[in-house]
Amino acid sequence: MVTALIRAGGRVLTGSSYAVFGAAALSEPGARVQQAAPLLAKIRKVVPLPDDELVVRGNGAVQLIAGGLLAVGVLPRLSALAITVSVVPTTLAGHAFWEIEDPTARKLQRIQFQKNTAMIGGLLFAMAAETRAKDRSARKA
Repeated sequence: MVTALIRAGGRVLTGSSYAVFGAAALSEPGARVQQAAPLLAKIRKVVPLPDDELVVRGNGAVQLIAGGLLAVGVLPRLSALAITVSVVPTTLAGHAFWEIEDPTARKLQRIQFQKNTAMIGGLLFAMAAETRAKDRSARKA
């Protein structure tokens, strides 16, 4: 019972955060488009993509929808996977600290990069935790 409450709380906190981040990117992509441009240009050498703003808005839509689903516990593993897939390019495009010369700015972006990698780790953990919970439920039945 306590574990189920902790799991639900974790889903709500994590999912709602991504829903908010996604809604912001979807409705006001702004500077995110310029931040994403260099990475999207590299990806376009391999895979055709629509214009940068549409990609940023699409990524925001994935985070909004998957975050909402994760928060309410609908398809939690799939939702966490979708968020993970969307956060990796977001992190690489938005927090490329290794490209920044100014030590203060570099440090701030490195912190944001590490925060995002920690959040990705939490999503991976959520996927594994949901699998274990499902496995236990199936054994009891």
